[in-house]
Amino acid sequence: MRLYPSYAGESPESTQAASSHAPRQYDAKDMNKGKLKTVLWTALPLVAGLALRLWYVMHAGRVEGDSLIYASIAKNWLKAGVYGFSVGPNGPVPTLIRLPGYPIFLAVCFRLLGFSHYTAIMVLQSLIDLCTCLLISALARRFFGQRAALAALWLAALCPFTAIYAAALLTETLTLFSIALTFYCLERWRSAGAIPNPTPNRWLFATTVAMAYSVLLRPEQGLLPATVVPAMIWIVWQRSGRRLSLATLSPVVLAACCVVLPLAPWAARNWHTFRVIQPLAPRNATDPGEVVPVGFQHWYRTWAIDFASTEQVYWNYDSTDLRVGDLPTRAFDSDEQYAETAALFSEYNQKDNATRAFDQRFEALAQQRIHASLLRYYVFLPAARLANMLFRPRPEMMQIGLDWWNWHEYRGKTLLSYASAALNLAYFALAAIGLWRWRRRGWTPHAPIVCAMLAFTVLRCALLLTLDNSEPRYTLELFPLLIVWASYLFRVDQRETQGEAGIQVTK
Repeated sequence: MRLYPSYAGESPESTQAASSHAPRQYDAKDMNKGKLKTVLWTALPLVAGLALRLWYVMHAGRVEGDSLIYASIAKNWLKAGVYGFSVGPNGPVPTLIRLPGYPIFLAVCFRLLGFSHYTAIMVLQSLIDLCTCLLISALARRFFGQRAALAALWLAALCPFTAIYAAALLTETLTLFSIALTFYCLERWRSAGAIPNPTPNRWLFATTVAMAYSVLLRPEQGLLPATVVPAMIWIVWQRSGRRLSLATLSPVVLAACCVVLPLAPWAARNWHTFRVIQPLAPRNATDPGEVVPVGFQHWYRTWAIDFASTEQVYWNYDSTDLRVGDLPTRAFDSDEQYAETAALFSEYNQKDNATRAFDQRFEALAQQRIHASLLRYYVFLPAARLANMLFRPRPEMMQIGLDWWNWHEYRGKTLLSYASAALNLAYFALAAIGLWRWRRRGWTPHAPIVCAMLAFTVLRCALLLTLDNSEPRYTLELFPLLIVWASYLFRVDQRETQGEAGIQVTK
């Protein structure tokens, strides 16, 4: 580094001019200013994110459908000691259609805040969601640096698709938090060494707790430990000189056992109460003894794609009337099928006849359509449902009609829906570009974690291909990973920075 002292014969002006090109020397005051600037730039997105979530709580908050089921389970559990949502002549009736993770959270909230203070719970969920944003930002910082962390914080805090679910008593907010916490703690464990010693094992414990609670929230969250535990084994294999032994693997094996351990009391309770082996929750959300309309579900899968069909047809079966006018034209291959479907709907509406015998008639209609086109049933429609869940505008919580594309009826809301679709697509596009560029630049130190993220995404999409009903909220669990990948695009290239620094020193 060149210094610029004042020699005899040099004018003060020349000395001052030369010193203006010298590298700046930073003191404690400059460092404090830098810290203050970082705090302000961190607080700004958090304040904006809190304002967005509170606005949703005041204008879009809702307690209906699944929210009422979760709330009723928590209340009956506290008041009567029965894990159930419906009340019979002898009191609450036990159920197993929902895992206990979210009812436990609601029960704690009801005990502390009262049984009717739903808004306070939504505000608490808003704060938890902001913690999720901080975890996403912290993970991006460990991967890509401070600038990427700030970008990730903005992307997470102002994401309307995740923020709006803080205004609903549903599992999404806590699930997103558990996913972000899992991958953040996994990265801290990896960077701490991942070999048995007191410090790394604390992060391993935190990772385990996050995964265990995530599985208690939703049954499909078993995909999280299914992808993270192999990444843990990979990390241990790397850190131990590519050799595995019982000593190095024992913490990971113990962690895997602890993930499923909380399910043991739940499975024991289900066996004691219902005499069924059910460690999670049933796929069809039905209690033992209830009729599962398999024929209707098969028929529904022969044509259904979007969320409008889910709400107008799928959820209404066995609860309210069905209308042929709600079916799209792809639900019929011929005029005869239309007439047969209309006759089924009419008989169902008149007799409320959702019996097993009636369900067989839907099964016969479904088999006609399946045999007419196997590719449609097994390939095209599942792919279309997945694409709909990934890329639709997500207006289901925004007081926008199910037929949001109807310009003549909604106009302004249709424009809002298209803007929402564009924003949703932007998140996916930024994530794809960021992931691709990260791969080209090299992610070798973080390869196990990146592969766990990719595996979680792929397996979740594969699972969604098997669902009957299309619900966009089932893809929200991908957003913490999408935001981390997208933040790569905002990182500062260290090689370019070092090059610029070298030029300045040379000058």
